[in-house]
Amino acid sequence: MHRRGRIAAILAVAAVMVVTGGIAGTLAHLRGNLTTAPLRAATEHAPRESGGAMDILLLGSDSRDLAGSSFGTGDGSRRSDAMVLAHLSGDDDRIDAVQLPRDTLMDLPRCEDTGDGAFPGGPGMLNSALNFGPACSVSAVEELTGVRIDHFVELDFEGFIAIVEALDGVAVCLPEALRDPYADLDLPAGEQVVDGKDALALARTRHAVGDGSDIARLGHQQMVMSAVVQEATSSRIVSRPDRLYPFLDAATSSLTVDSGLSRVSDLAGLGARVSRVAPEDITFVTMPWEPAPTDRNRVVPSAEAGAVFEALADDVPVLADPGGAEPEEDTGHGAPESSPEATAPAPPSLDATVRTADTDLCTG
Repeated sequence: MHRRGRIAAILAVAAVMVVTGGIAGTLAHLRGNLTTAPLRAATEHAPRESGGAMDILLLGSDSRDLAGSSFGTGDGSRRSDAMVLAHLSGDDDRIDAVQLPRDTLMDLPRCEDTGDGAFPGGPGMLNSALNFGPACSVSAVEELTGVRIDHFVELDFEGFIAIVEALDGVAVCLPEALRDPYADLDLPAGEQVVDGKDALALARTRHAVGDGSDIARLGHQQMVMSAVVQEATSSRIVSRPDRLYPFLDAATSSLTVDSGLSRVSDLAGLGARVSRVAPEDITFVTMPWEPAPTDRNRVVPSAEAGAVFEALADDVPVLADPGGAEPEEDTGHGAPESSPEATAPAPPSLDATVRTADTDLCTG
């Protein structure tokens, strides 16, 4: 089954923004919806020249400090439940999006206080950097990849649900029934339209897929985001003002962005660039990884990851081995939370981590 990157739907939000460019009142309202946070603790760097390559960090927050209590009681903490480093080429002819496993171990860099507390740095999981604000996630990803990040976009659980609900649900196709009481997931096999709650549960489930690890669930995260992208950019939305505005209202109310994307015109400009990229020229890659030497249930970048990160930095395509066989699923990286005695299987090679965005959800 075809899958796209975990939170590429955020790019779809930007892509449909462009059609509202001439509606002043709408723009003012949508701009007021956006929440902003610093890109980095130090003075933010000047943006790249217009039309140059751009790297955007997409963050899915697992914060429980939400309006409702359905995800548990908030304790002030938040981690990045999903991370995608999306690279838009300088010629606007390609998007390469690298999904970074949240369980990646690294020496996190020191991060100054940008409103969420200062972090002294030290060994930890990549996803923990968001506890101290998106600027710390930006710093950690830059340290991990060597790629200079131009912007970030953050989305939480309730925001994701609101976006899917504004689309009146999204279509998915499941080869088999999925049930996971931990994620409140119970879906039959086959083609179906899922609402926001079920879409989120499908993206988050561990126990219903593979070995229950973070790596194993990336495929479903990508599938759900593919469905959101397809619906958000379809004629059913962009050609219908009565459906487009509620979607944009929900989307902008759900996003936290850096100051460089704080105006709707900034998002519209990004959307115009994204819209020029053909689906077959959008590539999603799971960061090549290997089990961490200190903990087989965590991962570190493999040697192949360096080539992926270098390609992003140099604005050249991230490509699979043309002779590589397309895998049925990403393999897991270690024990699920419920089975600590499990042994980590061999990680996939680079050609087993690449997907393109030109296949229908229920084929392939």
